[in-house]
Amino acid sequence: MNGAAPDPRRVPDCAVRVAYRVPYADTDAMGYVYYGHYLTWFERCRNELLRAAGLPYAEMEARGFMLPVLEAHVDYRLPARYDDEVEIAGWLDEMRGVRCRVRCAVLRGGEPLCSGWTVHACVSAATRRPVRFPPEAAALLAPFASPQNAPSAAP
Repeated sequence: MNGAAPDPRRVPDCAVRVAYRVPYADTDAMGYVYYGHYLTWFERCRNELLRAAGLPYAEMEARGFMLPVLEAHVDYRLPARYDDEVEIAGWLDEMRGVRCRVRCAVLRGGEPLCSGWTVHACVSAATRRPVRFPPEAAALLAPFASPQNAPSAAP
């Protein structure tokens, strides 16, 4: 999986978008959003992406699989501040074998603040061992994949 940073101004149409107003609790002593919170925002967006696909985490676990994070990356461009209205966009960038990568971008008024990704392994909920994505899960996620990287259930 190539980890090249995406251009955060080029959010694909398939992306799920989450509106978020920055609370004071998310800021640090400089008045900026604390850098670690951006990964929490990515998680919020990933949850909404899965929910929009009809596959919220509880449903995934009921179907017998989970998606632990293997890798996380954030490119910071501009800071967000208290009371900013931001948009967090997320989409499935790649799904191959037992791994997938979800890309995210945080924008304020269309201006990119940061972008990045998380890489996940598909694991059995019972054994915690890697397993291929179930074909029905890949099919549910396909509409949220960037066109050049649409998931395939094929081995």
